[in-house]
Amino acid sequence: MKEPKRHHHHSHHQHESQSTGMVDPNKKKRGPRKKTVIIIVCVILAIILACGIGAYAYLHSLIGKTNQVKVDQSNLGIEKDYENIVNIALYGIDSATGEGRSDAIIVLTLDKNHNKVKLTSFMRDSYVNIDGHGMDKLTHAYAYGGPELAMKTLNENFGLDISHFVSVDFSSLPQIIDQLGGVDVDLTQEEIDTGSIPNATTPGTQTLNGDQALAYTRIRYASGNDFKRTERQRTVLTALVTKIIKQPASTYPDLISQLAPLLTTNLSTNDILNLTSVYGSYAKQGIRQQRFPLDDDCQGQTIDDVYYLTFDIPTEKEKIDAYIFHDQDPTTTQSSGTGATTTDSSTATTTAN
Repeated sequence: MKEPKRHHHHSHHQHESQSTGMVDPNKKKRGPRKKTVIIIVCVILAIILACGIGAYAYLHSLIGKTNQVKVDQSNLGIEKDYENIVNIALYGIDSATGEGRSDAIIVLTLDKNHNKVKLTSFMRDSYVNIDGHGMDKLTHAYAYGGPELAMKTLNENFGLDISHFVSVDFSSLPQIIDQLGGVDVDLTQEEIDTGSIPNATTPGTQTLNGDQALAYTRIRYASGNDFKRTERQRTVLTALVTKIIKQPASTYPDLISQLAPLLTTNLSTNDILNLTSVYGSYAKQGIRQQRFPLDDDCQGQTIDDVYYLTFDIPTEKEKIDAYIFHDQDPTTTQSSGTGATTTDSSTATTTAN
């Protein structure tokens, strides 16, 4: 089976990013949104990966319930294309129409060269160049130009080769988690003391129900701010994927049937099932997680009264290349000015746009 074709200053621990609305990305939102909806995307992908190629026809009909859209593959800013590595952008969108900003931005990497599955979060306040809009928050790209511009922004700023995406708007995440019997999370005393998690009174590893898990990912008043929230999001996501993998295969069709209609994507049903046949076993070996920009590489900065997360884009681009395409530890990658030094055999093909 063929893979889809990919053509002044403040400490960042002391500031909370500003919420924005759908029409004007810099306008404050009316209330907090459940940014963890992105987990739903990963849940359905995990189910698909865990299913393998069994019950192909039945799964084909269920996955076909997703909302399909087309994207101009020639307008995604892809400079090079790596063999055997597929990157898919996952977006959690904060508007009912799917045209709002992306509250959560995660890249799912399926890496056959190193037999790995990775989830890489990108900070929504990252100060990047958005084609046609200048320097702005990464989260605003989706609001300005939908998934096409959002993928292009990731590709052009960070040297990625993303040509496929999955997005999801708010849904009943708690019901999904409850259906799986909850997720196991290690709570700290600080997280307990915020009072954000219902009926959680003691620290340590415990099984959280849907409402508790959602509240955990939305903790605001604790150290780390948005940095730590993205980490909590990945923690719940990984726990959820682990739970899914352990579920009897007989439960998968029902989960897919419930989740598929919530998703918007340019991956065809055949694309998804083809990826399953190639990468299906990797998720069971564990999921690597990372977040960019790295803590030591960025700082909070207010520009024209708007908070941004600023960093040196070329330096971060090299570290992302080393991590996603060459499976190297980005915290030890040395910036060379011309690209991260790599030692493996991953090869890239230049893509004309």
